[in-house]
Amino acid sequence: MGPTSALVLFAVIWFMTFLIVLPIRLKTQGDVGEVVPGTHAGAPHEPQLKKRALITTAIAVVLWCIIAGIILSGAITIRDLDMFGRMGPPK
Repeated sequence: MGPTSALVLFAVIWFMTFLIVLPIRLKTQGDVGEVVPGTHAGAPHEPQLKKRALITTAIAVVLWCIIAGIILSGAITIRDLDMFGRMGPPK
């Protein structure tokens, strides 16, 4: 795995984790009862994006280390994912 592949893998893991972390323990303006005029009641009251980004980064680093370790060790290769046998025999 090259540096670009590693960076893309980390970015994909980070964004997927971020989208999972965003709604956890979220309090909406409607829940709190303080709806700002012009906004939806489902808008977050206090989004805490910096805290959520740090949590996401910590989780993504751990997941990236595990997945990159599996890829670099060769435990799972692209041939293992070839269910239809389109790659042909290994050379």
